[in-house]
Amino acid sequence: MQLPTTLTRRAFLARGSLAAGATLALPRLTLAQGSPNAKVNVGFVGVANRAGDNLNEVARLADSVNVVALCDVDAKYLGAAKEKHPGAQTYADFRRLIDQKGIDAVVVSTPDHTHAVACAAALRTGRHVYCEKPLTRTISEARVVANLARQHRRVTQLGTQIHATANYRRVVELIQSKAIGLVREVHVWVAASYGGMERPTDTPPVPAGFDWDLWLGPVEFRPYHPDYAPFKWRNWWAFGGGSLADFGCHFMDLPHWALDLQHPLSAEPVDGPPVHPESTPPWAIVRYQHPARRSSAGETLPPVALTWYHGSKQPSFLTQEQAQYFRSGVMFVGERGNLLADYTRRQLLPEKDFADFKPPAPSIPDSIGHHKEWIEAIRSGGPTTCNFDYSGALTETALLGNVAYRLGRKIEWDARRLVSINDPAAEALIHHRYREGWAL
Repeated sequence: MQLPTTLTRRAFLARGSLAAGATLALPRLTLAQGSPNAKVNVGFVGVANRAGDNLNEVARLADSVNVVALCDVDAKYLGAAKEKHPGAQTYADFRRLIDQKGIDAVVVSTPDHTHAVACAAALRTGRHVYCEKPLTRTISEARVVANLARQHRRVTQLGTQIHATANYRRVVELIQSKAIGLVREVHVWVAASYGGMERPTDTPPVPAGFDWDLWLGPVEFRPYHPDYAPFKWRNWWAFGGGSLADFGCHFMDLPHWALDLQHPLSAEPVDGPPVHPESTPPWAIVRYQHPARRSSAGETLPPVALTWYHGSKQPSFLTQEQAQYFRSGVMFVGERGNLLADYTRRQLLPEKDFADFKPPAPSIPDSIGHHKEWIEAIRSGGPTTCNFDYSGALTETALLGNVAYRLGRKIEWDARRLVSINDPAAEALIHHRYREGWAL
């Protein structure tokens, strides 16, 4: 079979990237202290809420980590983090943190619209990077950041923490062992809902101690409003990508890993509310077509149609019980049966056909912890399972679905050139544009 010219997993491996579950031979990386086994000096861009969770998870690895720098645009959050880590230097502007000498690695946990500029600055100065998902707000940013990580040979990890769970590993083993035969169809759904909002017209004062201009970063200026920050930014195209950008990197991670998916051939909107120019859709259904490809094991795999649903929309073929107990989930449709899964559960269907089924022996090693993988890879040159080659392509796929939805039509995708083959109007939604004073 002649494979399409889109970048295959084998091609990524040939370029030195890491397929999830594969092993990458990294060079031994010298830390600031001069020893590859020394503690890693880590700086944190963002210190509260989800960022606070990442700070706590990394700081918990105290035998391997020094918390040396903290950055947040909110002085209240920054002060609270400083109390817990009194030895760390503090900053409001992440660019000043990047200037600090002796930082080996940076954790970026800001809203999506500042992921790219912070990650790129860290990578260009030789720092290893952990970034919350999605990797970036736009497709072009994701490609730039992934290329920088490869160019500088830095250790990277996307914050798709569910990837480290035992359940995801067992699902991947079932799919790759052909427990349900070859898979040509996948359905992914999440109950989460953002968006459906109108842009506020009032202009309340910026809270004391909150640097609104730095929070905006590269995004065009608009007046502060609590409908944007600190918690509601995912509702707006200017700052994020709604449910698909947020949870797509968690739930589509499973089929991408299990089926060796990367860049789709197309994305098209199936259903959803009228497109809003400012706010993300509270629900939508989008379908991707993935090409035939070679797996990381060298096997030819068939094309896959992957359908995404969010906002409590679900596949119509779910039973009432399945719909109730799997409010979010993934259904692999195979030649000999189906596999239904979420973060913690998996079920082979029809159950009667698998009553005597014996699963394959575990073959994917358990994770030492998603954050610990990253730290130990920095110290010893080992692998991470969600580096920016793998997770950059995953992010690009999720974001392409948003592009198709916003245009209201099918996008034929040329992943190598980052262009829509059939729709030049997609250009404006694919590529980042920054306000004056900011660049990637």
